[in-house]
Amino acid sequence: MNESWLSIFPERIRSLLLRLPASLLAELEEVRIREERPLEINAGGRFYFLKEDGTLTDQAAEAVRTGREESHRLLDLITNHSVYTMEEELRKGFITLPGGHRMGLSGRTVLSRGKVEHIRDISGFNLRIAREVKGAASGVMPHLLDYHRKSVLHTLIVAPPQQGKTTMLRDIARAVSSGQFGPGRERWPGLKVAIIDERSEIAGCRRGVPSFDIGPRTDIMDACPKAEGIMMMIRSMSPDVIIVDEIGRPEDAEALTQALHAGVKVVATAHGSGIGSMPLSPLLNGVSSGKLFQRFVTLGRGEHGFTFKVYDGEYKPLL
Repeated sequence: MNESWLSIFPERIRSLLLRLPASLLAELEEVRIREERPLEINAGGRFYFLKEDGTLTDQAAEAVRTGREESHRLLDLITNHSVYTMEEELRKGFITLPGGHRMGLSGRTVLSRGKVEHIRDISGFNLRIAREVKGAASGVMPHLLDYHRKSVLHTLIVAPPQQGKTTMLRDIARAVSSGQFGPGRERWPGLKVAIIDERSEIAGCRRGVPSFDIGPRTDIMDACPKAEGIMMMIRSMSPDVIIVDEIGRPEDAEALTQALHAGVKVVATAHGSGIGSMPLSPLLNGVSSGKLFQRFVTLGRGEHGFTFKVYDGEYKPLL
């Protein structure tokens, strides 16, 4: 079990987390640190506070609290002892760590001409732990296949945060690139996949080398704005399929449209509460009303784990 993300925490917090049962540690999705307030974890979609002895409680008053010194130490560790070199990341409100983990930040913003210049007095931290789940997309893949071209259909995955969008996207990239996505036991040729990984979360690159298995025929444009990365990859790497996470700006939609019209298959994700939220979002309504996507997938969580539903390009349910 690789829990290298533990090394970014100050010693006391790290030791508390290491006291957790191995099975629970393996399920951790988030670690939330709020200065002078209870330490909270999210394991398998269930939230707990952590006590001084390493046990769990649902009572905030019983939980261990972190102080200012630990907050400063944590910020020092995640910025590699140089806050100033991370100003661009801090302005976005998160820092992507080696392995694709994302540390969200909250504090007081400093504005310049109405836009966030940077964040100071950082007192809230939320580590979102990236995990590789091979086979995560196996249930949905049969509904996304282009049987005529032995490829995938243009697909948009829509879900709220923390519902497994990036994990599924990562597995789709692996399956398509390696040729492990044909119907039944049929093996189709692996396709050239291009990942535009603006937040370094899909592939988890470190010095250009992916931390996760994203397939043998996959190229990555790391830490690059999505709209620019899409066009760069089309021009330079001639991909069959483009994978992109969390589209949200008008320029993202425009670049996706160009990719779709260029004959490149696209699998993307976007934030949304479900298929009913599509017409309410100007961006999602724009790309969907143009009949660009042939499949829509919504993700959620049920009693027994993650669930999904698949719709065709007219929003009619297939599953």
